[in-house]
Amino acid sequence: MPQPLSALIQNVADRIRTTNTPVVFAESCTAGLISASLARIPGISEFLCGSAVVYQVATKTEWLGISPELLQNEGVVSGKVAAAMATGVLERTPASMLAASVTGHLGPGAPSDQDGLIYIGIAVRKGTNADVQVFRHILPAEMTGLPIADVDTLREWRQWKAVEEVLTHLQQALEVL
Repeated sequence: MPQPLSALIQNVADRIRTTNTPVVFAESCTAGLISASLARIPGISEFLCGSAVVYQVATKTEWLGISPELLQNEGVVSGKVAAAMATGVLERTPASMLAASVTGHLGPGAPSDQDGLIYIGIAVRKGTNADVQVFRHILPAEMTGLPIADVDTLREWRQWKAVEEVLTHLQQALEVL
């Protein structure tokens, strides 16, 4: 894990504990890195409900209940899919009060208009419903801001940048709880 993320991860974990907010994740392009990063914090298991790594389209449908029509019409990398991922994992995790999702194209081989594009969904349980916010980010095509020894490839670097973006939005959501 890149060292600059350590402080952010600790801050998010501290805020989760302070607000007594159980969290759950639906991860596509990060393949579990978000929850794995938080799981390094001792005692976080009280609040980290889990993570659904839904890398494939069929898994998004089967595990999160996302309709194949939505995935086909909007594309896997879209704000609507990020929102559906966050609400889907929140609905399936009754103990959680907060969910975060991420979907994106990190390359190589991404369509040029989607290279480095991620969408993040943050869902907060409100009674039987959820308030959902979606954020769109374009991750840089060059590795900057991290020691080169911490990453092997642009794809891996982008995965860590996606983790950073998700945790930043999660921390902001926790600030208003």
